[in-house]
Order: sequence, then structure tokens, then C-alpha cells
Amino acid sequence: MAPMLHLVRRAFDPGFPSVEFSDQFSNPTDVFSVLLILGGDVVARALAQLVGTRVTPVAFSFGWVAYAVAAVVSAVGENKLMPPADFPCKVINGGNGFVRDNYSWIIGRVVRDFESWMDEQPRANSDVPKDSKEDPDSSAVLNPVQTRVEEIITLSWERSKRRARERGKPEPKRSPKAGLCISVYKARKASRHHPGYDTPYVAGLLACVLQLGIAAIPCGLYGDWSIFLVTGAGTSLSFISGALPQWSKEKWACRENTDKTFVLTRGNGSQHAIVIQGAGVGLDLEDLAAVDGGAIASRLTRFVIISLAVLWIFLLIAASGISQNTWFLLAVGALGILQNAYVAGASRSPEAFGMPLEFVEVIGEPNVMDALFAVEDRYPRLGRSMLPTFFTGELDEDEKARWKDYRDKTEEGNKERREARRRGSKI
Repeated sequence: MAPMLHLVRRAFDPGFPSVEFSDQFSNPTDVFSVLLILGGDVVARALAQLVGTRVTPVAFSFGWVAYAVAAVVSAVGENKLMPPADFPCKVINGGNGFVRDNYSWIIGRVVRDFESWMDEQPRANSDVPKDSKEDPDSSAVLNPVQTRVEEIITLSWERSKRRARERGKPEPKRSPKAGLCISVYKARKASRHHPGYDTPYVAGLLACVLQLGIAAIPCGLYGDWSIFLVTGAGTSLSFISGALPQWSKEKWACRENTDKTFVLTRGNGSQHAIVIQGAGVGLDLEDLAAVDGGAIASRLTRFVIISLAVLWIFLLIAASGISQNTWFLLAVGALGILQNAYVAGASRSPEAFGMPLEFVEVIGEPNVMDALFAVEDRYPRLGRSMLPTFFTGELDEDEKARWKDYRDKTEEGNKERREARRRGSKI
């Protein structure tokens, strides 16, 4: 029993955990388990945000290892690199009313971030007639869309309060949304392969430079160049991954220079509908929403993706041997994680996605049907194309008669244009 008692006494050391904690915080080991908290899906979203040219500044982080393995599965099994749209919305053809579910990253982010850019676009020359129900000077208002939304909500609230008083009920609270607001934009010349040199893009370049600066500190102070080597290699691999031409083929898989008019919306019940007129220079958003065009990853792309995944794994294995000055490596990885997460979630304007727009006008009413009537008055067939999406209820007799009048006028106009073309061809 004496030897056993001796072992128990030697094992009892309350100061041992303190030593371990001190060693870990002085020189962290297994630092890669911390850095791998960032998933590969965040890196994929950051890439989808910024890809477009040969320089895609998505900073190096160890989430890249998880992404590289997932990219192999995506490129080989699904024949693509771009992640699916992360925001559900619909694309409506303003001419024939065809509704398409969106699968495009660009369209999903344009709709998701609408409220951040809706009043930031340059103004087009307004052609709103003087007798229009809409304000002809709406494009001159500082924030025309937001102003109109507030007016709609206020009008709806006043009506609700008036009805409540008439019925002897308490006044309702002001609703955060009401009616329908239709913002009309005209496309400017589309720019394929345009990454958008905005704040997220510049922040990526600065983060990469700052990472290399942090990694150079132990090299200058202690002659330890291992962290600088790992950081430089990781940054190079990340830039190579973002420079693949396949990204641009998938991101802008659509025709250009379209004359179609499109409506982007979250669907029935949403506050906003975004009308985009192609104007002969815009992207075909119906094509873009489908994202099933001829953008299948080539054999060369698959080979490069597999090779990059192997190199990322080798880099991780090599970096696992670093045991000194690991706080610097942790700082590099943490900065990369922050930059990746920021870019993946950042709001961007349509121009940053290669589809610059200019603001035309805003049409909105507290009643959805009134808003659709106002749109149809200004843009024949457009309001009718939006009707099945935004008004799913039963139409009353007056509404049926009014929509029939619109349809008859449109058919009459089409007939006159066909006859004019026929007479012109005879001449």
C-alpha cells in the first residue's frame, strides 16, 4: 500500500493546471481549432460577393481549408462554384407576367439590400406627366422612396384611426408597413466581371496587407519567418481561388442589352416592388434568375479546384508544426475571420454587382389595388403582370371591368402597331 500512497501523493498538484493555463496563454497551441470556427460557407459567400476580376481580396483565414474541401464537392458533383442565392425572391416579367423563382446570388442580394441603396441611385430625367396621380417632382426629393413609404404608412394609419373612432374602438398603433410601394429604375450600361470597388472590396485589400504586416513582426523581432510564410502562402492561395474565370461565368450567366422590364420582389405582402427597365443596355434578369445556363465547370477548373484543396491541406499540416509566436498567427487568422464575415454580410449597391441603375420615379398607395392601377396607368401591362402576385383575392365587378379596359386598350395599341409596321413594309 505504501507505493500506491506515494503515487497518489505525487499526482496531487493543485498548481499544475495553473502552469498549463499559463503555458497555453503565453504560447497557444492547437490554435487552428480556434481559427476553424469560421465555416467554409462564410468564405464561399465572401467570394460570391467580390469575385469578378483577377483580384478578389478575400483575406486568408483557416476557414479556407473547410471551403476548399467543399468546393471540390461542388465543382465535381454540382458543376459549379457560386453558392445559391441566400435570400428568396421572385422575378416577374413586366411584359407577359411570367413569375420565376430566383436562384441568382446577384438578384437575391440586390433585393435583400434594397432599403440600403433605394435612394442612393442617380436620378434619371423624369417623364412623369403633369396630370399624373404621382408627384412629377418625386425624383427631386432627397429620399423619394423612403418619403413615399412614410406617406403610405401615415395615410393607412389615419384611415385605421378614423375607422376605429367610428366604431368606438381604441386607436390602433402605427403599423411598420402598409400598402405597396413600387420603385422604378432604369438600367445603365451593364458591366460584366465588375467586382465593385466599394468599401467591402477596399477593406479586403487592406486586411490582406495588414495580415502580412502582422506576420512580419516575429520575423523582424526573432527571425521567425514561419508565420510570414504561412500567411503569404495562404493569401496567395486565396487570391488564386478567387481568380478562376468560372466565377464570372456563373455570376453573370445571362444575356445583355435587353429591352425587357422586370419586377423584383419578395412576394405578396412585401412593402416594396422593384421595377427595372432594361432600356436596351441592362442584364436579362430572367436569364440571371435561372442560373442554369452554359456555365458548367470545365475539366481544367475541376483540376485547379482539386489541386488548391490539396495545397490548402498541406498548408494546414505544415502550419500545425508552428509552436512559437503563435499569438501572431492567431491574430492573422482572427483578422481574416472578421474580414470574411464582414464581406459575406455587407450590403452592396447594384452597381457593385455590375448592374448600375438610375432612379426614375416611385409609385405607392395605401391600397395595393390602387397602387397596381397607378402602375398600369403609367406603364401598360406592367401593373397587370404584377396583379397575380400582389393581389391573390377575388376581384369585384368594378375591378374586373377596369382591368378589362386596360387589356382592351393594350390589345388595340398592339393592333395599331402591327398595322403600322405592315404599312411600312409595303412602302
